[in-house]
Amino acid sequence: MARAATRYVCQSCGSVSSRWQGQCGDCQQWNTIQAEAAPVVTAFTAKHSLSGGGRTFKMASLADEVVLPERLSTGIGELDRALGGIAGKGGLVPGSVVLIGGDPGIGKSTLLLQAAGRMARAGHGVAYVSGEEAADQVRLRARRLGLARADVALAAETSVRDILTTLAAGKTPQLLVIDSIQTMHSDTLEGAPGTVSQVRASAHELIRYAKTSGCALVLVGHVTKDGQLAGPRVLEHMVDTVLYFEGERSHQYRILRAVKNRFGATDEIGVFAMGADGLEEVANPSSLFLTEREDGRSVSGAVVFPALEGTRPVLCEIQALVVKVPSGATPRRAVVGWDSGRLSMLLAVLEARCGLGFGMHEVYLNVAGGLKVQDPAADLAVAAALVSALTDTPVPTGTVAFGEVALSGELRAAGLASLRLKEAAKLGFTRAFAPIGTASGAMKVETLATLGGLVDRLAGRP
Repeated sequence: MARAATRYVCQSCGSVSSRWQGQCGDCQQWNTIQAEAAPVVTAFTAKHSLSGGGRTFKMASLADEVVLPERLSTGIGELDRALGGIAGKGGLVPGSVVLIGGDPGIGKSTLLLQAAGRMARAGHGVAYVSGEEAADQVRLRARRLGLARADVALAAETSVRDILTTLAAGKTPQLLVIDSIQTMHSDTLEGAPGTVSQVRASAHELIRYAKTSGCALVLVGHVTKDGQLAGPRVLEHMVDTVLYFEGERSHQYRILRAVKNRFGATDEIGVFAMGADGLEEVANPSSLFLTEREDGRSVSGAVVFPALEGTRPVLCEIQALVVKVPSGATPRRAVVGWDSGRLSMLLAVLEARCGLGFGMHEVYLNVAGGLKVQDPAADLAVAAALVSALTDTPVPTGTVAFGEVALSGELRAAGLASLRLKEAAKLGFTRAFAPIGTASGAMKVETLATLGGLVDRLAGRP
């Protein structure tokens, strides 16, 4: 006889418990546990064995020939780059599933509507299903973007069953956009849209449709206050590509970052600028993150770092400010665009290995342009900015710095150094501080063995 039961599921991490509690024991989030109907368990299903009764299937060989999938260009070069590809031929893979997340108002719907309109104008079949806006609202946005005449099949619907039935009755689109997966509802389960079970079930049905029909599926996902995709983490495992749209709503520039990609490289980025006509591509991102000075002179505390985002080198300016505080006051440490824990480690290395005192100074560090740097090779550039700000000694004009700093104060080589130097030389830089072993290319490279060597160079000591 079937047993009806209730289980309690955390809406943040998806963990299941037998009773309600205020705080989730796995992710430590408060007030995220909700009651849901548990699957019906019968005596037959409880005792059923999976060791026999199935069908046999043919195993393939790992050495079999593989045909690279043909990609569909979205008509937006920066989006194609983030989606991956070879020799610049990026774009959507037929039958693939892409999940894109970002803060509210960052421009996710605008980007996808622009891509849908351009693909429709190129002759591809496109369907756009919105669960958050009415059809007229989407049409008004399309009119502002200059896409009013694009042949995009538009619907405002939240029922997964109705969506799949409608798609099956017509010609299969080459691109299907669902905005957003948290608003979709499956009538096979109880619960409101956005719950863990509803998100999982709705995504499963839509992904199965994409895999069987060969339609490229793009899902828009909400994010939590911590910037993580809302809903069960299994959603990120189910899809082929996960993209994050980063940036401040009050800031002009946006960065589309790939954090998972089964058909391309991860950590690839696309850079956009929000304008009056929607999102515009930025062909040379390095020019955005460098501070322009009319007189061309250097200032203390500013160092240019050739960061590597996936396979794309991007030059950015790291700015540091060191201020002495009165005796007895607690100095502050403020960081924007870099890891605060790594800054503390670097300050400790400078004090222990180089004899520089930051204990009675407030330290402020900023990556210009709103870029978030995760490259460990930024250590040397940050250290150069800190030493320059502390001693009030500008770094020589036309200089970049990169390299990883060990706790012993030694410098370790950075990956793809030639690519970093090539990008720096293209923008007019002539000199670089780098670890030993870095080959010089189109510019002069001053190799350093330890962090103390950098301090000596900036102080003018031999």
